[in-house]
Amino acid sequence: MFAGIDEVDWASMEHAYGPADDVPGLLRGLASADPAEREQALDSMYGAVHHQGDVYDCTLACIPFLFELVVDPGIHDRGSIVELLTSIGGIDLDEDDEDFDEEDFDEEEIEDAANYAMAASAVTAGAGAFFELIADEDPGVRQAAPLALATLHSHPARVLALLRERLPVEPDEEVRLALVEAAGRVALRNRPLAGQAADWLSRLAAEAYTPALRLAALAQLARCAPDMLPGDVVRMVAGLLTELRSTPGTASGAPDPVGAAAQVDESGPDEPAEERGAPVTLVGQLRALSAAESAGRSAPWTADLLRTLHVGLDDRVADRSALLIDQLRSPDRWQRIDAVRMSSGLIRAWRGSYEELVRLVGAQLADPEPRLAEAASHMLEELFGLAAPAADALAARVAADPGSWVKEWASEQPGLGSAVKALARLGDARAVPALAAALERPEVPHDVGFAIGYLGAAAAPLAGVLRRRLGGLDLDEGVYDRASPLLGGLTALRAGEAAPEVLRVLRGAPEYRGEWLRTSALRALGSFGPAARCAVPELRALIRRPGTPAATEAAQALWAVEGDAEAVLPVLIEGLGAEHAHERRAAVSALGGLGARAAVAAPRLRALLVHDELWLRVDAAIALWEVTGRTEESVPVMLAAWEMNRHVRVRVAECLALMGVAGAGSDAAHALRAELASVRRHNAMDGGYGSHDTYEDEKLLVLCRRALHEVTGKGPTT
Repeated sequence: MFAGIDEVDWASMEHAYGPADDVPGLLRGLASADPAEREQALDSMYGAVHHQGDVYDCTLACIPFLFELVVDPGIHDRGSIVELLTSIGGIDLDEDDEDFDEEDFDEEEIEDAANYAMAASAVTAGAGAFFELIADEDPGVRQAAPLALATLHSHPARVLALLRERLPVEPDEEVRLALVEAAGRVALRNRPLAGQAADWLSRLAAEAYTPALRLAALAQLARCAPDMLPGDVVRMVAGLLTELRSTPGTASGAPDPVGAAAQVDESGPDEPAEERGAPVTLVGQLRALSAAESAGRSAPWTADLLRTLHVGLDDRVADRSALLIDQLRSPDRWQRIDAVRMSSGLIRAWRGSYEELVRLVGAQLADPEPRLAEAASHMLEELFGLAAPAADALAARVAADPGSWVKEWASEQPGLGSAVKALARLGDARAVPALAAALERPEVPHDVGFAIGYLGAAAAPLAGVLRRRLGGLDLDEGVYDRASPLLGGLTALRAGEAAPEVLRVLRGAPEYRGEWLRTSALRALGSFGPAARCAVPELRALIRRPGTPAATEAAQALWAVEGDAEAVLPVLIEGLGAEHAHERRAAVSALGGLGARAAVAAPRLRALLVHDELWLRVDAAIALWEVTGRTEESVPVMLAAWEMNRHVRVRVAECLALMGVAGAGSDAAHALRAELASVRRHNAMDGGYGSHDTYEDEKLLVLCRRALHEVTGKGPTT
C-alpha cells in the first residue's frame, strides 16, 4: 500500500498550516488500527489538507492514496474516507467560474479554480470504485457510497439504475435512506434524468415500504420534483410520523430525551466512563455532539428527512406550517424539539400566518424536558411581535423560573435569559420584575438597556435603579461595559432626572473606549431634551471641536436640549466633510432633524446624492427632503437604493410612509406593492441569519402598508 508515496515531493507543497511534509503520516494514520490515530488523521485532513473545502496541490496528490484506502477491505472507517473524497471532488463550480475571464481574477483565485477542477476530474476518474462499495460488508461504506456515486460518477444513468437495483436487497435501513437521497441528488444534478428519478421516488412514497423509506422518498421528491408531490402530502407525512412512533424498533411512545441520554455510555469495554476525557479533535467533538443529539431517539434520521422535505417545499408556507403544527402536537418530545427548530427556520425566511404555530411553540415552555423548553424560548426570542400568541406562556415561564432570568458566561458579561428577552420584546410589563432583579446584580446584563427599549413606558419604574447604579460606577478603564446597558435603559426611558449622573459619566470618560462612552452619554442627554439643561455648558464646549464624532453627537444633543439651530448648524455642516462615511452619516441625519432650519445645507446634501457609499446617499436623500420639503430629487435616489440593496428598504419605506408619495401608479407604489407580494422575507439569507431579521422584515411590511394606505405626507420639520 502507498507505493510511491515517499517519491512525492510533499515538502515543496503547502496546506492550510504550512509545509505539507506531514501528509504521508496523515495518510498512514487513516490506515491505522488505532481508532484514536485514525480520528486524529481524519481531523487533520479536514483541518489542513482540505481546510474549509479548499483544494491544495497536496490535496490533489492525496487522491490516489485515498482511493487505495477505500478499496482495501482491511481498512477501518472507510466510509469516512469515501466522504472525504466526495467532498474533495464534489465542489460544483458556478457557470461564472467555469467560463471566466482570467483578467477578472488574481493569480491565487485562478489557481484555486484550477485545483477544484483538477480535483473533480481526478476523483471522477476513479469514481468507478464506488460501484463495488455499494455492496460492501461495512454498512458505513455502503451508506457513504451512494452519495459519492451520485455526486461524482460521470454516468448518472448507470448510477440511478444501480440505486434502484440495490434498494430491494439492502438490509440496513439507514443505507436504504442513503440510496433514496442519492437518487434525489442524481435528479438535481442531471435534469434529463429528473423525470425518471421522480417516477421511482413517487412509487416508493406510495407503495408498501417502511414509513422511513416513504418519508425519505417524499423528501427527495420535494427537492427534485415538487410538482409531483401528492396533493395530500401533509396528511401523508403526518401519518408516516405516527407510524414511525408506533413501529417496533423504530419509535415507541414518547421517549424521554433526558433519561435516554443519561443511559448512553460510549466508553469502550476496558475504559471506565469516568476516565474518559473530552474529544480532542474536531471530528471527535462533532461525533460526540451527534451522539448526544441522537441519544434517546429511536429514529434519529427523521429530523434530517423532515428538514430535506421542508427545503423542497420551499415557499409552500401553509403546507410547511401544517406539518410543523402536527409535529408540535406529537407525543414524541424529539419530534417536538425538531419542530421548534424547523419552525424557527421557516418563520425567519418566509412570511405567513403563524399564530397557531407560535401558540404551540409557547406550549413547549412548560415541558419538563429542558432542551425542548430552551429551544422554544430561543425561537420566541427571535420573533419579537410575532411571539404575541405565546405571551401568557412566556410570562408563566419567567415567573416560574427566576434562575433563568440571567445567563452567566465564562468570559463575557452576563445576558438576559431568552424567555425574559422574548417577553420584553413584546412590550409586556410582566418582564419588569425580572429586569429589576437583573439591575440589582453585581454585574448588570449587557442587554438590559435593549430590553427596556422595547418595554417603553412600562419600564418607567426602573429609572430609579438605573440612575442609582450609574451614579455609583467607578469611572475606570472598564466603565464602558458597565455603563452601556444603564445608559441604554435611561435613553429608552428618556429619564431626564438622570441628567446629573449621565453628565458625570460624560465628564469622566476614561481614555479606553472613551469615545464610545461619550457617544452613549450624549445620546442619553439628547433623549432627555430640555430636562438636560444642566449639560448645556458641557455640550457647548464639545461643539467647539467641529469635525469630530463627539462634536456631531454633542450638536445633536444640544439641538434637542436647547433648540439653538444657529449654534449647531456650522458644526453639523463641518461634519459633512468627516473622513469616515459613518461620521458623515451622523451629521447628515442630524441636519435632517433640524428640518427647514438647515435649508442652507441643501446644496451640500444634494452633492452627497451621488456618493459612492449607498447608505450615505440614502441618508442624504432623506435629509434633503426633510430640510427642503421637496421629493423630486430624493425619491429616485431612495428607489434606486431599494433595488440595489435590500437591507436599505426599511429605512426607505419609513421615509416613503412620511412623504406620502406612493400614489396609484407611482414608482414608489410599484416598489412597495412588489415587496408586499413577496412571500420570502426581504433579508432572508441562505446559510445565515441575523437576530433581528424577522423584526426588521415585519417592520418593513408595516411601513409598506402605511405608505400605501396612509398617504398623509410630512413637510419639513420646523
